[in-house]
Amino acid sequence: MLSRIADSLFWLSRYMERADGLIRATTTRYVLSLDGVTIGHTTWRPILETFSMADEATVSALENDTNGTLGILMCDQQNQSSLKVIITRARENARGAQDHITKEAWEEVNALYHLVNQFTAGDGFGQQDIIQTLQLFSHHSLLYTGIADVTMPRGLGWSFMNLGKFIERCFEIITESDQHYKQINYNLGAENAIIQWRELLFALSGYELHLKTYRGSNYNKNVLHQVIFNEDFPHSVMYTLERIEKYLNDIVLENQSPDNMELMCSFRRLYSRLKYMDRSTINSGNLRLFFDDIRTEMLQISRQLNQNFFSYQ
Repeated sequence: MLSRIADSLFWLSRYMERADGLIRATTTRYVLSLDGVTIGHTTWRPILETFSMADEATVSALENDTNGTLGILMCDQQNQSSLKVIITRARENARGAQDHITKEAWEEVNALYHLVNQFTAGDGFGQQDIIQTLQLFSHHSLLYTGIADVTMPRGLGWSFMNLGKFIERCFEIITESDQHYKQINYNLGAENAIIQWRELLFALSGYELHLKTYRGSNYNKNVLHQVIFNEDFPHSVMYTLERIEKYLNDIVLENQSPDNMELMCSFRRLYSRLKYMDRSTINSGNLRLFFDDIRTEMLQISRQLNQNFFSYQ
């Protein structure tokens, strides 16, 4: 497979996963903002800091402005992390690899692109039912995921697509989890109710699983276990690393070289360290460093992957 095609498939999947994460986080924040029973941070600041390039002055001005924030997050072309920009880039990559994706997958990316472009930052949400619009975005995002899974052939292109998907998801989990633990000053011993964690768990589609799986009142540690170590939870770090190992191994077997074997070894060191670490060693004093270390190592692995397979830094 040409590196240009592999690059397009990889970034198509990364952008679609990024769009899905943005839609879920935004929808969750909006729905909870309508709920009078909330605890802790209730502004748009964490979402703006994660999904926009806005400076501090802009964040301060918008953190309590729902329509203004939605405009920046969903359809502001000046925000390089907005849904409109992300979907536009996903469509460009899909078009570049159109012969290597199914007709159904291309049509769904194109449908979401045209839907998003119906809205503008100035007035796109002021006259619309916000919940209905966000649910429509979510519907198309889920449709793309299902269509790609059902229709795409399981070849090298599929492996590159899934690498992009799970690398992006891993970064998303780490960033959003770090944001929420920052709100409690990384204090795992603090007494917090489950309501404190609703936003993170809903944004990662894990609230129902948490209620069915975890017992006890130490929600800070239970949520940490779920988002980092629970291998049965599709939005945990360990689940994403397991899938990355599978697809990275498939690609390296097809393209064996010293550089690629070094990449595989670097990834497996991170995966093994998390899989077999003594989880009791994670405490309030080192939790922030723990998030930073995982993010840094994943960034290095991602850069090495880009250099080895796509010929850029």
